[in-house]
Amino acid sequence: MNLYPRARRAISITLGLLALVVVSPSSAAQSAPNENANNALQYPWLDRALSADARAGLVLKQMTLDEKISLLHGTGWHGLDWNTMNLEVLHSNGGVGYVVGIPRLHIPGIQLTNASYGVTRSRRNGRYSAALPGNLALAATWDENAAYEYGALLGRELRAQVYNMSLGGGVNLAREPRDGRTFEYLGEDPILAGTIAGQEVAGTQAQHVIGNMKHFAMNDRETDRHTLNVNVDKRAMRESDLLAFEIGLRNSHAGAVMCAYNGVNGEPSCENTYLLTEVLRKDWKFPGFVLSDWGATHSTVKASAAGLDQEEPSSVFYGEAMKRAVLAGKVPMAEMDEHVRRILRSEFASGIVDDPPRKGPIDADRDLNIAQHLAEESIVLLRNEDAQLPLDAAKLRSIAVIGAHADVAMISGGGSGQVDPPAGSAVHFDEGAPWRREVWFPASPLKALRARAPHARFEYDPGTNPAAAAALARRADVALVFVDQWESEGMDLATLSLAGDQDALVERVAAANPHTIAVLETGSPALLPWANKVSAILEAWYAGSRGAEAVANVLFGEVNPSGKLPITFPLRDADISQSTVVKPPPERESGAFAHLASLFAGPDKEQPPVQLYYNEGLLVGYKWYEAKRKAVLFPFGFGLSYTKFQYSGLRVNIHGGVSVNFTIQDTGNRGGAEVAEVYALLPPSAGEPPKRLIGWQKAQLSPGESKQVSLKVPTEYLSIFDVEKDEWSLVPGEYTFFVGGSSENLPLREGVRLGR
Repeated sequence: MNLYPRARRAISITLGLLALVVVSPSSAAQSAPNENANNALQYPWLDRALSADARAGLVLKQMTLDEKISLLHGTGWHGLDWNTMNLEVLHSNGGVGYVVGIPRLHIPGIQLTNASYGVTRSRRNGRYSAALPGNLALAATWDENAAYEYGALLGRELRAQVYNMSLGGGVNLAREPRDGRTFEYLGEDPILAGTIAGQEVAGTQAQHVIGNMKHFAMNDRETDRHTLNVNVDKRAMRESDLLAFEIGLRNSHAGAVMCAYNGVNGEPSCENTYLLTEVLRKDWKFPGFVLSDWGATHSTVKASAAGLDQEEPSSVFYGEAMKRAVLAGKVPMAEMDEHVRRILRSEFASGIVDDPPRKGPIDADRDLNIAQHLAEESIVLLRNEDAQLPLDAAKLRSIAVIGAHADVAMISGGGSGQVDPPAGSAVHFDEGAPWRREVWFPASPLKALRARAPHARFEYDPGTNPAAAAALARRADVALVFVDQWESEGMDLATLSLAGDQDALVERVAAANPHTIAVLETGSPALLPWANKVSAILEAWYAGSRGAEAVANVLFGEVNPSGKLPITFPLRDADISQSTVVKPPPERESGAFAHLASLFAGPDKEQPPVQLYYNEGLLVGYKWYEAKRKAVLFPFGFGLSYTKFQYSGLRVNIHGGVSVNFTIQDTGNRGGAEVAEVYALLPPSAGEPPKRLIGWQKAQLSPGESKQVSLKVPTEYLSIFDVEKDEWSLVPGEYTFFVGGSSENLPLREGVRLGR
């Protein structure tokens, strides 16, 4: 097919329309909100003293039917659909989606882009965005302040590129750690994930950007994601993924929720009445709007009645089809108005009407320093035999650096959340679609390490020949082996084993040099059959723009590691909780759920979905391994330090609510931060896992210093979800509280009786 004439015509149309923008009344009106924001007499909804609900109600009364419908859908892939080209679309700044505004009423368009760990596609705007550590790395900080700072940086950089809505906010639990987007999520525990997500999104919204949480719900794998139907009982759902969303939404006041591709219990997520109406609206009183994942809308009337407010990225079901349905009475006008009101409310509540973003510079040094600080907090020290770390630069004469392109770069996670390196990937791969190629940031561990040990001799080996790498390691004082595991949206890992010959590489190097240190660059747990053969292991995750500096600072002790695992490292793939997948017969699999059909036309309802059964129920992550008595490599909540901490004096107070009180002391000769974790075992009649995380506190201590910790525990965190009553319920009986440094290291315990 010859695409040249069509492309030439598209360019001609674009140039003509761009010329019109200069004199277009619509374009001129785009800047009017700044001039008329105080004109409350003429535009009463611009009165900032009014509530967001009141303002949305006032402007809704002034809108025509066409204007209302224009807010219910996007304008095409990347905000630009050649088939529906109009002047307003040209106000899109090239993000992944655009919703036209209503200039005559001073309602701005919504500029959407992905911002999971940095603003994506910045190079289209001629800009550079900081890449933060991956979201799983953020969860490894166990630090609410760090999460808020993470979100605030994203918000500032979004505004500087004239985006006013983030599509980050992933909070799905890692039931399946081999999921290709594990690096975009926040681990396996709902209270940890929900708390961190809530603070991250709150930080973004504080910058006057609409925050989002996704993918609602039970979205934990990429394989068959367009055809998957998850089967899970309500109690397991409410106490796992939905609890994480509930906490995150309550703490962040997010303006939007993105529904997922997969179905849940027989209904697509984006037309699932139980999820969108019964839980989100009625139980949680969520006031914002629900938008579909890109191409996840499947209907007009049913989706509207279930609670979907906005179709993305196009208007297959919520454009002319919606207008026809409203005029025919199939979608009540009041129902459609409610969709519009929710969108307007979020625009007012977020501040994008009163304080629209403006293109401007960012403080790159500040943001990169924040990225480095967050990476330093996220790094987890998994092993440190004979105090191999921190390295002493004054005593080292030769250092071997091996593997994972550590001479020039560090790896990042792929897919729609991919952040552009400033000059393209430092290591180039030409295979696969551009959005699913490995991207390496120009953060050189070798360079950063040299800066901290300027008198040592450094030699680098790519690790492609284990024998050559071992020979280099043998003549060095210490060998640093970097290993990586790349993952991306749109694919799942077949195994948690490291790709290629990396296990053999580490084995050979460790055999050659007893002072071998492994540095992991992964977005998920990894199987490490050589773990007991190396002297130290550092989990650096996908470390972002300044990951190399962060790793070097931890290795040389300028930073004392304080990260803790937000996800369990199993011993083998077979130990992971085994959900059951049932696929339709092969002759019925092809065609109906093809990628483009799912994106733009919706799936064929005749096509049977792939059925996924969550057999583990409540037993997600560490709860599974403990209940099934499966040994693990590194447990949930685990992380070492260069100092030591001691716990004492546990007291559980049940008067006026439950509070857990204890003392933590730094008994080493270095200052450091410790994440003190609190777990609870519920009465046997509750039918719960062996224990659950109910809280934590991160304490910064000087050598010898002690701190009193008092942690209030919400009753909800000690309750079960009673399906018959459709509410949280505290089961009367004996509760045992545990305190310590990981889910398997809990030296303090005390039992108390709760309930009648």
